[in-house]
Parts: sequence; structure tokens; C-alpha cells
Amino acid sequence: MNLQLLIVIVYIAALFAISAYAKKLTKKGDSESFILAGRKLSAPIVAVTVTGLAIGGASTIGVAENAYNSGLAAGWYNVAWGIGAIGVGLLTAKKYRSLNVSTVPELFEKYYGNNARALMVFSQIIVMVVIASLQYLAGGAILASLLPGIFTIKSGMIVSAVVFVSITFIGGMWSAGLSNILNVALIYIGIIMASIASISSLGGLQEISLNLPSDVPYFHLIDGIGLGMIVAWIVVMFTQTQSLQAVVQISFSAKDESNAKKGFIIGGLMMLPIGFLSAVMGIAAKAAYPDISATLALPKIIMSLNPLLAGITLAALWAADVSTACNLLLGTSTLFSQDIFKRYIKPDIDENTFSLVTKLTVIVIGILTFILASSVVGILKTLLVALSLTTAFTLTMLFTIFKPSMCRKSSASATIIAGIITLVVWQLVPAVRIFSHPIYMEWIVCTIVFFGVMIIDKRKIEIIENEKEMVSNA
Repeated sequence: MNLQLLIVIVYIAALFAISAYAKKLTKKGDSESFILAGRKLSAPIVAVTVTGLAIGGASTIGVAENAYNSGLAAGWYNVAWGIGAIGVGLLTAKKYRSLNVSTVPELFEKYYGNNARALMVFSQIIVMVVIASLQYLAGGAILASLLPGIFTIKSGMIVSAVVFVSITFIGGMWSAGLSNILNVALIYIGIIMASIASISSLGGLQEISLNLPSDVPYFHLIDGIGLGMIVAWIVVMFTQTQSLQAVVQISFSAKDESNAKKGFIIGGLMMLPIGFLSAVMGIAAKAAYPDISATLALPKIIMSLNPLLAGITLAALWAADVSTACNLLLGTSTLFSQDIFKRYIKPDIDENTFSLVTKLTVIVIGILTFILASSVVGILKTLLVALSLTTAFTLTMLFTIFKPSMCRKSSASATIIAGIITLVVWQLVPAVRIFSHPIYMEWIVCTIVFFGVMIIDKRKIEIIENEKEMVSNA
């Protein structure tokens, strides 16, 4: 049997074995057990879960794709993610866990009302569906490169989708958490070994540099991307980690506030090196294969290595997709079942039916994201534009926690609407693109709107009695 195929089969079997065990930890008919692991995740599992969420197609295939054209500076994408995760650990993870809610929109309704919750659900689902679709695209590219005689990019996307959805459907947050112990270990082993081997096989970094175009600063830490764009990445990642449901849901699932905080800080530190290692392999691919598609850069250079190492490493890249997609699918299905179905369609739903609705939503979201993935081009660019929409969520959330006296009843709705309009205008009217990235425009517009509402609207939000201590200690 083909060695690479055997490695993939063994890896998939291991994932399903872990999910079967995770299912035993998930109480039947208990939705909190499915979507939040019964709020029992320890700091190490929080750490690998948030690392697994971060290190996906964008953080490996996407970074290598960017590095193929722009150089080592592409690795700052993962550093930006790490900074964002550490920021959650230092600022908000403990506070989110103490609120004892399931979704970010649920929290918004407590302070800002039904309209704010509806807007938040709509916006969050759009963002996470876009990000999840990118994992299918990367997964298809990986399998097509790993087993070109068996998979095309399209069939690779189908297999990826089936595995992503199945793992999530079987064990929910427990599946995501426990499978990431395997995924993150495999990612680190594979990427480190492959980066060393790819450099060695091409004669070292100096030899690689001689075969690269001279008009791109491939080995400069900043110039290939530019300081403005790197700062934009950091701003984007700090913004989205503070309020995106798939991220915050991990802190909701921790055993307690301390485990939430420690887990995010450790996870953020774990993310830092992977981006630059992926970037190095993207650069090596440029030297070895100057005319291939940039999306295939990382899989192509890995397939030139020893078959066993190639199989392990590409399985590791696929593991990165699995780890990210599971959290995104779970987060999106949680939003639909909790904030749409239970809130608006059937408020009196019993626990068993609600748990079933959540699981079935995983399948529906999986199908929708696959359809979207077929039309996505440019993994990293698409992802970063979508994540800019989280600016309004984060701005409102931070003021709610740290300075509630400045928040008004219409603050959330007005700021979210402003954020949506800003991103739509950015996409449709090129003349407004006076910054290198829409995140800058988002922060400027959303901040102006937030403070404008504070002046116009005199209705202050009410801090619920048992949360006053949480706010006062922020």
C-alpha cells in the first residue's frame, strides 16, 4: 500500500478513536456537555485547543503561499495570532469564564437587548463560515499533493469535509479538545522535521537564496510584507480573539477562570514558531519550483522529501485543518442552535431535542462551508478581511467589561452596523482604501460611532447584580 495513504488512514482512524472516547465523556442529551465539554477543560487542553484553532490552513498553507511570493515576513501571521491569544489570557479569559454563558451574542443581549444579539449572531456566523471554508480549500490542496493519483483538490476537499464534520458531530468540544493533543503534537513534529529536511535537501539557506528572485527580500523579517501590514495582522488577531465565538467558546469551556487564563497564555506561546517554519518552506518551494501555484508551495516542497517524512508532515498539515475546522463548525452550530433556534424558533425546546438540533446543525454548516470553499481564492487575504468584521464586537465587549459607564443601550447595535457598512464599502469602493488593510478603517469608524452613541444616547446599560464584582475588578 502507498505509504502516504497508509499514514493518512492511520491518522483518520486515530481521530475517530479519540472522538469515540470523547463521545463517552459527552452526556447524552446534555447540550452543555456537547458544546462546552461540560465546562471541564483543563489548562493544557485549553492550550492545545486554542493552538489547534489557530494553526490551521491559513497558518500553514496560507503562510507558505504568502511566503512563496513575499518571503519570511509572512511568518508574522502566526505571531499575530499568538499575541491575540496571550491578550485574551491576560485581559478577558477569566472574565468570560466567570460569566457562565454559552455564546457571545447571549452575553450581548444581557446588556444591549434583542437587536444587538441578532446582529451579533448574523455577523459572527458569516465570519466563521468564511474561515471554516478556507480549511476545506487547504485540506483539498494537501490531499491532492499527498496522493495525486487518488485525490484532486475537489475530492480532497470532500474527504476533508467529511472528516471535519464527523469528528465534530461525534464528540463536540471534547472531540475538539482531545483530538488537538494528537493534532498539535503531529503539527510540531512534522513541521520542524520537514523544515530542517527541506533546507538541507536544497543545500542550505545560502544556496536557496541564490535561486530566488532578487527583487523580493525573501529573508528579511519585515520588508517582504511591510510593517503596516504586519501591524494590521496583529490588530486583526487581537481584535478577533477577544470576541469571535469559536475562540471565546474555549474559555467558556474551561474548568475555571484560572485554567482559562493559563490555557490561553500557554497556547499563544505555542503558536509563535510555526509561522516562520512554514514560511521557510514556502521560500524553499519558490527556489525549487518557481512556476507552481503558490497555494501548492508547501505541499510541493514536502513531497520532495523522504516518503515517510513527507507523509507524516502532510498529515500534520491536514491535522492543522482538522483542529481549526472542528472548533469553527462547533462554534457556528452553537450560535445557530443557541441564539437562533432556541431563542427565536422554539424557546421551550427540551434538552434532548436541543442537543440533536445542535448536532444536525454541524452537518448543515459543514455542507454550506464546503459550497463556499469552492469559490474562495487566496486563503490568507480572504481570512484577514473577514476577521476585520470582529472589530465592532471586540470594541463593544472591552468597554462593557472594563468601562461599562460609557456603554449605552444602542452602543452594540450601532457599532456592529457601522462595522458591517464599513467592510462592505471597503470591498465595493476602492477609493476609500486609504489604509493598507480594512482593520484600520474598521477601528476608526467603530470607535467614532461608539463614542457618538455615548453622547447621543443617554440610556446606560445595567450591570446585573452578581456581575458587578467582575466588572469592578476588571
